Amino acid sequence: MAGEITHSQWEAARSSLRETGERFADMVCATRDPHAKVTAEWSVAETAAHVGTIASWYPAILRPDTTPHPFPTIERDILAATVDTVAQLNDMVLGHYTERDPRVLAQRLRADIDDILRASEDLDPGMPVTWLGSARVPVAGVVAHLINELLIHGWDIARATGARWPMPPADAALFFDLFLIGMISHEYGHLLDDNTAPPNARRIAVEFRSRHTVPVTMVLRDGRVSVEEPGPGADVRLSFDPVTLHLMLFGRISKARAALTGKVIVHGPRPWLLPAFLRTVRLPSNSHPRSPGT
Repeated sequence: MAGEITHSQWEAARSSLRETGERFADMVCATRDPHAKVTAEWSVAETAAHVGTIASWYPAILRPDTTPHPFPTIERDILAATVDTVAQLNDMVLGHYTERDPRVLAQRLRADIDDILRASEDLDPGMPVTWLGSARVPVAGVVAHLINELLIHGWDIARATGARWPMPPADAALFFDLFLIGMISHEYGHLLDDNTAPPNARRIAVEFRSRHTVPVTMVLRDGRVSVEEPGPGADVRLSFDPVTLHLMLFGRISKARAALTGKVIVHGPRPWLLPAFLRTVRLPSNSHPRSPGT
């Protein structure tokens, strides 16, 4: 059932975080020029530092009573964030996280991942904790989100430097199942707030299916999103490869390119409703790496 977290998913997420974090740290250390631009905005070192800010924050999310917040002066901004203010928030957080030496960043990342795995070891993976934008995300979703940050930003660095960067679909699927569906099943806080357009009153149901994820339907109605079991009432049915879908949703590849690969297929009785759905159910999607993270 969508939203439920199994023991095997939890073990897979913990194993993936360790392995993906090691690969990311090794790639950052092996980069010949840490000042090489990943995009016009960030270098390799700045991209690695961005991922480091997230990893340094997560032990405090998981154990707020025993772990101090690494960015206490901007905690209010973090809790008030929306998808559309994430880029500005990233800049604020990077202003407080000043390390740019690749080897030190890699060392810190490994240590923070160790702390995350220790902090979460005895927690219920389905227990919700307070996240960006005052959303409530299950513990396993927090781990899955960091895996996705490593995968997406690892893709950014690899594309810029020519490094090899495999992205296993099963690892990418953890973000969809544990983080995205997990968050919507609980509470997504301010994240999808949009003051520029009135909410769409029409009910739009989009069914998502992949070999690597639990089938689920997301329903948008009156500007709010909920999760349902798949059924006959879907307007749109979307079959997807998790890696391709995430690269598309985070603005790394275009919708046209995703469709042309055959790895994101849209069908169903009313496929023209998908753009209206995605205007609300959106992820930070600018092509530079300021927006895909937190």
